[in-house]
Amino acid sequence: MVSVSLPISQEKFGSSFYYLNHQIIFGLLPGLILAFSAFKIKLVSFKKWAPIFLLINLIFLGMVFLPHLGISFRGSARWINLGPISFQPSEFLKLSFILYLSSWLASRTEKKFTPTTKKLAWGFSQTFFAFLAVIGITGIFLIFQPDISTLLVIILVATLMYFLAKTPLWHSILLIFMIILAFLVLIKIAPYRFNRILVFLNPELDPMGIGYQIKQALIAIGSGGIFGSGLGLSLQKFGFLPHSISDSIFAIFAEETGFLGSLVLVLLYLVFFWRGLKIGKQTGDNFSKFCAFGTTFWITLQAFVNIGSMIGILPLTGIPLPFISYGGSALISELIGVGILFNISRQT
Repeated sequence: MVSVSLPISQEKFGSSFYYLNHQIIFGLLPGLILAFSAFKIKLVSFKKWAPIFLLINLIFLGMVFLPHLGISFRGSARWINLGPISFQPSEFLKLSFILYLSSWLASRTEKKFTPTTKKLAWGFSQTFFAFLAVIGITGIFLIFQPDISTLLVIILVATLMYFLAKTPLWHSILLIFMIILAFLVLIKIAPYRFNRILVFLNPELDPMGIGYQIKQALIAIGSGGIFGSGLGLSLQKFGFLPHSISDSIFAIFAEETGFLGSLVLVLLYLVFFWRGLKIGKQTGDNFSKFCAFGTTFWITLQAFVNIGSMIGILPLTGIPLPFISYGGSALISELIGVGILFNISRQT
């Protein structure tokens, strides 16, 4: 983050450390404070207040469309301006949705045993349609922003959590079918999404347009070689690679640290995934289990979607790289998620 942001900060603000200072003051510090609070608060409080957290988050999602309060950037209304600070509600939605879904699934698993078989009784209308309703309401806000990348992450994580709750397998199969159908419709109604898929399949189709970012990302990653060009010695960060401090930061990281540095980063995400699943498996409380699994899926899935889009095995998305990309809202929500994971681990 420090190395990548220096030239952009100097060009835009006349200070080499503007983005770094902003990330520390409005991202890292409040994130650590809130993470410590999440670590100390009783887990039952998260379960109790989860519906309120989601409701407040949805209200903030609606506020991005209000004039003078919402901020639009490149055709997307995703930010709220509160004077000296601004934040992105959709980043906090990932965590609040996981907390709500964990609370809801836990309440269902605790109450819905059949008296004869002692197995969970998942009523189709009471569970499947209720699950779709919550996703649908949330999805409407994200579609109109638009923020399809965040919607994709939330739906994938929610589907995995729904499956791990031991719901009938055909529920999950039907969900996957409906998700694919819904995203085909979203691609159809927005030509730029379809063009992004075409460029993903053939990057040379529009090398100076939609394909420019992935072309420059691959150049950056390839030029890093085995050992990298050295920290601070990236060339692509000097205006060649779009969104170098946010969505494309992995490409700069790979250019400066090489294959070995990139491998270490991927291994760190895998260790996080392993530890998160272990925490979830060891807890006996259903809410804690779903919450641990959901948080782990969210952060690791988002990491590998970002990395996959940079190396060309997935279409480009606007998903930040967890803990590394610039963005205070994303960093705060991720640190709170880690604080909750530590809390669950402490209770185990």
